[in-house]
Amino acid sequence: MISGREKRWRIREPDPASVAGLSETGLFSPFTARLLVNRGITEPAAASRFVSAVLGDLHDPFLFSGMERAVERLVLAARKRERVCVYGDYDVDGVTAVALLTLFFRSVGIDCFYHIPRRMEDGYGLSIDGIGSAVERGAKVIVTVDCGTTAVKEALYCREIGADIIVTDHHMPGDDLPEALALINPLQKGCRFPFKQPAGVGVAFNLVIALRNRLRSAGWFAGVQEPDVREFLDLVALGTVADMVPLLDENRVFVKYGLTALSTTPRIGIKALKEVAGVSGDVGCGAIGFRLAPRLNAAGRLENAALGVELLLCEDPQRAAVLAAELDANNAARQALEQEILQEALAIVANSPVYRDRKSIVLASEDWHPGVIGIVASRIVDVYHRPTVLIALQNGSGRGSARSIPGFHLYDALHACSEHLVKFGGHKYAAGLSIDEATLTSFVAQFEEIASGLLTPSDLTPELVIDGELHPSQISAGLVEEIRALGPFGIGNPEPSFVMRDIEVREHRLIKEHHLKLRLQAGKNRFDAIGFNLARKRGAGEGRVDIAFTLETDGLPGRFPCQLRLKDIKASGMASWETEVCTEQGK
Repeated sequence: MISGREKRWRIREPDPASVAGLSETGLFSPFTARLLVNRGITEPAAASRFVSAVLGDLHDPFLFSGMERAVERLVLAARKRERVCVYGDYDVDGVTAVALLTLFFRSVGIDCFYHIPRRMEDGYGLSIDGIGSAVERGAKVIVTVDCGTTAVKEALYCREIGADIIVTDHHMPGDDLPEALALINPLQKGCRFPFKQPAGVGVAFNLVIALRNRLRSAGWFAGVQEPDVREFLDLVALGTVADMVPLLDENRVFVKYGLTALSTTPRIGIKALKEVAGVSGDVGCGAIGFRLAPRLNAAGRLENAALGVELLLCEDPQRAAVLAAELDANNAARQALEQEILQEALAIVANSPVYRDRKSIVLASEDWHPGVIGIVASRIVDVYHRPTVLIALQNGSGRGSARSIPGFHLYDALHACSEHLVKFGGHKYAAGLSIDEATLTSFVAQFEEIASGLLTPSDLTPELVIDGELHPSQISAGLVEEIRALGPFGIGNPEPSFVMRDIEVREHRLIKEHHLKLRLQAGKNRFDAIGFNLARKRGAGEGRVDIAFTLETDGLPGRFPCQLRLKDIKASGMASWETEVCTEQGK
């Protein structure tokens, strides 16, 4: 049977000339220059932009195809006092984008309301029923966020009933595009917007900037307060980090400023969310990914994502506290359900000979909740490092969520299997699908055939990419501050990781059964280290060890000594090492 594999450690070796070129400018230390080159940033101007990441680096939103027509129509809606419906997806990206546009439209006098489909009843994205409901409520214009690129028949229906639809999205276009009044998606052919990987909320924010600028030029704000779009960056950061898009280019700017906004936000709903999530002080990407976003997501997974929008829009502290508590309870229920399905799925893979030699995992069950199978698919990928599809079946139909690994483009694979699917959409690493149970066997076979043709044994071995080796004496408060300056960290800009070899373990214990806590010593240097979900490594965490780790940078500036966050641990001398020159950004 397939099994989880030990990680292969790969140490990045930057081109010495490129490192020297950056450090000789006097702007970067050799240490920082190494980290920048490891991320494919070799030109001094690009390195300065990366480190500074200022709002002035944002691109002209009118470079988006469709932006001009969208803005013209919304200005007309504002002048004619027409109702506008903001129609979003039910994940955090969609929820924050809906809140963003709703707040902004209302701030400039546009009469608007929002609609988010229910996952269980309506499924993903635009639907005929949802459009009909919006029009019944008086919508003359429907603006989608984080969905709509594949809604070909739904866009035609809008035209038939006399509603204008503006699509803002970031998902991969299919062979046919919707005949919308405007399609704003950087991935569509011919779009001149230079950054191709924003979150849905990032695309929506560009619409906000463009519309604000056009209204300003038209004298709309004469004698009234013009909205400051920077006040919405807390929502943009929430959605961007939650959607796991690369923290590069515009996303990096959004998140850098948005984290500051989240840390000091006056937004009542976010304050209540932070309270139930136990988040205080400076908010980092980890707090979004592990505490705030899961609670906003939980409503859309199990109940109604509109609860999340209502919280983000809420101006009543008492009502916000009630909503946040409900989201927190939903999250606890989601976690319990997730664990139940995960254990069942892992048992199927471990006990079935079918998976002995497979390079992909496709599982289906009538007992699974479609709202959490995406999370479970991610967990299975963590264990087995194979592209994974989980499908929740009901009455002969299935809704699936898929997650992938480097070397396997998930959307392309699903496109190749499209004859067996009712509907699909997504990205390189994450996607969703609908399928008839009658074609499930054929889909499984073809998906495995594609995986077998593309993935090598090396692809199926998880890899831990490391920025270099550190001697214990090099770790200092100054080094931590240099690393902090390269944040925010996430997809596309991973937190710098390092190795130390032959370190003595003085103490080790488990925390909450899943996490490994160590006290390490190297000569006169002592360090505390925590390995989240590394309880299985307890046996290796004895005697002398080699460790792969990051340095804790989320605390207060200047706090030292810092804690090491373990990414892997092996008995001294047992690590599998590789070195490679890396010059491609985000590699």
